Amino acid sequence: MPFTELDIKESIEKEKKKNTNFEQMWDESRTEYKLLAEMVQLRKEQNITQADLAKMTGNKQQVISRIEKRENSPTLRTFCGLLNQLGYDLQIVKKQI
Repeated sequence: MPFTELDIKESIEKEKKKNTNFEQMWDESRTEYKLLAEMVQLRKEQNITQADLAKMTGNKQQVISRIEKRENSPTLRTFCGLLNQLGYDLQIVKKQI
């Protein structure tokens, strides 16, 4: 059976139009994805390994790895603790519409 080409962006947009619950869940997942990506970038910019960050926060390296691979969603407490050890804070700002 041959592979079929699928336009993921188009499929997501169609589903968002059909299902407002999907749209909300998708948007929320994108926010989480962006935050985790920023945290990984900050860690790498500071030349801190996953093992180093784990020691600094009292976690295991595997926990950091799973968070960075988006296999596990960290609790807010864990995420803020990771950011704190990297020298950053999490702030809430109003969306620009």
